[in-house]
Amino acid sequence: MNGNSRMLQHLAKAPSEINLVSTMLDPAQQVFLLTSAGSQSGTTTSAVTLANQLAKASMGQVLLIDASLSATSLTQQSDLRRAPGLLELLENQTSEQLAASVLSFPELPFHLLPLGQRTAQSEQLMQEKTSQLLSLLKRHFRFIVIDADAVYASADTLIFSSLVDGVILVIGAEETRWEVAQAATHRLTQNGAHILGTVFNRRKYYMPKWLYDQL
Repeated sequence: MNGNSRMLQHLAKAPSEINLVSTMLDPAQQVFLLTSAGSQSGTTTSAVTLANQLAKASMGQVLLIDASLSATSLTQQSDLRRAPGLLELLENQTSEQLAASVLSFPELPFHLLPLGQRTAQSEQLMQEKTSQLLSLLKRHFRFIVIDADAVYASADTLIFSSLVDGVILVIGAEETRWEVAQAATHRLTQNGAHILGTVFNRRKYYMPKWLYDQL
């Protein structure tokens, strides 16, 4: 097993307390965006977990897209900075570029589209090209999960949010203030996003976890 797939497997082994597949997702929906109100909320871990769950629950193929510019993004953590990915595919939406950009690992049940290399021509996502690309990818994958930057960190997140079937807001327990989460939700809905729900990450237990499970 190489380091890239090992890191992804490690993230997938730390799922949220919420079973996202059974409690949030409508099987008729296909493309999901995960974002947060602030940085370091665990969005990437939640995105990997969701892709992993969907792949195990679905007969079709699942694609995880890294759309984050963060220094701790999936592309950065997996050492795929020089690999072609989302940005190249946006500029050249051909079957050849798709094959060159989408990665698969024998140990993982889902495919990965890394960010790619940002150039002067790809400084900001264009809504029309992004919509066209998602339409292309939907023909090849049953489910698509997009790991995006925080709502206030990148305009790209808002572009994606208006084009996907649903948005899941990741909230860091005891890190994200309620007012900030509410403001992020409001901004997403104003942009036309359909909010499916939230993931409450890094929850601290002040009584035994088994007792919480009984409440």
